Amino acid sequence: MTKLSLTRRTALIGAAGTGLVLTACSETPDSFVPGSEGAFRHGVASGDPDTNSVVLWTALTQDGGGFRGVEVARDADFTDIVFAEGGEITYIQPQPLGTLKVLATGLEPGQTYFYRFRLNDTYSPVGVTRTLPLGAIDQYRIGIYSCSNFPAGHFNAYREGAVNGELDLVIHLGDYLYEYPMGSYATGNAEALNRVPDPLHEIVSYSDYVTRHAQYKTDPDLQALHAAAPWIMSWDDHETANNAYMDGAENHNPDQGEGPWTERRDAALRAWYDWTPSREPEDLRDRYGVYEIGNLATICLIESRLSARDQEVSLDSFPVASDADAEDPAVLEAVAAWKRDVVGDPGRELIGGEQIAGIAGACADSVAAGKPWRILANQVIMSRVNFPDFSTEMPGWLRWYATRNSEFARNFIMRTRFEIPFNLDMWDGYPAERERLFGALREAGADVITITGDVHSFWANDLMASDGYRIGTEFVGTSVTSPSPFSGFKAPGVDYGRMMVEANADVRHCNMVDHGYVRLTLTPETAEAEYITVSTILQRDYEPGLDSHWRLTRRSLSVAPEVERLA
Repeated sequence: MTKLSLTRRTALIGAAGTGLVLTACSETPDSFVPGSEGAFRHGVASGDPDTNSVVLWTALTQDGGGFRGVEVARDADFTDIVFAEGGEITYIQPQPLGTLKVLATGLEPGQTYFYRFRLNDTYSPVGVTRTLPLGAIDQYRIGIYSCSNFPAGHFNAYREGAVNGELDLVIHLGDYLYEYPMGSYATGNAEALNRVPDPLHEIVSYSDYVTRHAQYKTDPDLQALHAAAPWIMSWDDHETANNAYMDGAENHNPDQGEGPWTERRDAALRAWYDWTPSREPEDLRDRYGVYEIGNLATICLIESRLSARDQEVSLDSFPVASDADAEDPAVLEAVAAWKRDVVGDPGRELIGGEQIAGIAGACADSVAAGKPWRILANQVIMSRVNFPDFSTEMPGWLRWYATRNSEFARNFIMRTRFEIPFNLDMWDGYPAERERLFGALREAGADVITITGDVHSFWANDLMASDGYRIGTEFVGTSVTSPSPFSGFKAPGVDYGRMMVEANADVRHCNMVDHGYVRLTLTPETAEAEYITVSTILQRDYEPGLDSHWRLTRRSLSVAPEVERLA
């Protein structure tokens, strides 16, 4: 596993250039709201920092030609410029909308820089970025985000991170955008919120994906967080299509006019790289790498969708009828064989041997260097999680309501009697691969913190190998706006999160209600995760809150620390 390299591509897209500086904790995002006219309507962004370089991004509209460039300075007034590049730059994308990416080099480790783009005599808003540190550092703070669905609500969690997060780095774990059409998933409030997806149809072509990326980048709260700190971004499935895997996706239908999967996948990835401040590997699917945070932490970015993942096991393969006798030994043996031989097939992969070896090697080096923390930036829940038995745990009236017109719901509720995994799209659908990863980490003598998105809810989990060996702790962040797993079955007094905790020994906490993000603060002695909430996503006025606060205390590199709840 190596650091990702940038292919020097140049192209552009925008937000009205005011030259205003947004800092993470002083200016309000409203000072950064772009105008509806002008060259820079889509903001600025930075990403994939290392110790002496960072990727800078913007977009241009209404570009009649002329000088295009970027400046990087030590000060907000740009009196001490340390990097400048410009000239007649060729678009990646056709005019009048194009994206520009520049690798700013020759920077110093662990420093804050200000940057701005220029089109002739017009300047973009100013962004703040930081290079990765070298050597000893006392504290490093990361904002962890996932699942930002534009039509579902306002991106208040992004604004909260920009204004109050005091973040050194943002890690986005995927589902930065969604591919669905209007009238589909999470669009029920889209018209009322003036957040109707563009284009209206499901996105399939390169032009479709670009249009959807461009719409998301008009959001002022997303722009604010992009301008406040550098981002490391991974994708999950919706950047291509729901439940994507190496050879296809659940939401891809080649026989219904959507064409070959590889064409759609490659169009989506090309648009993703054009519209994010991300370095580009030779094979665009290889979005994984290692980032070193001084002597404090090693971050391993995982790609779990497109490079190695086998198609998930379908519940249609469940070996017994949903209403089978849950005490019949033959029934129980059939279910156990399905879990062992079908779901647990050792040939099934999620991230593949190359990534596992790279992660283990990086973590072994981290331990040898005496770094206290190793972080796996991961997309889907890694811990073991089974459904509660909803046939007994769900109130009878709610079971009746859920199943009265739905054979699917009835079958699902009855199957939960057999301790089925919460989601076969997660690591629970690839348990042999999880054991290979845990075994490699154990051999390397490395414990880890896994940070996870995808599930639209807050979780705190223990990471345990099948023999009970503790590998580490998993902090799962909720969504920016996407609905929680049981949002369609909300009911007074029914706490699905509590059910999950009670049904699973490895689950310490689960909140299936709130939206927000995780603020992870690292020091040589502790790693503290604050689960920050926003009171609403249906309007831009909101109140921040704290769901819970977790701490790991580093006492030895040879023993994975236990997580404790502070609030």
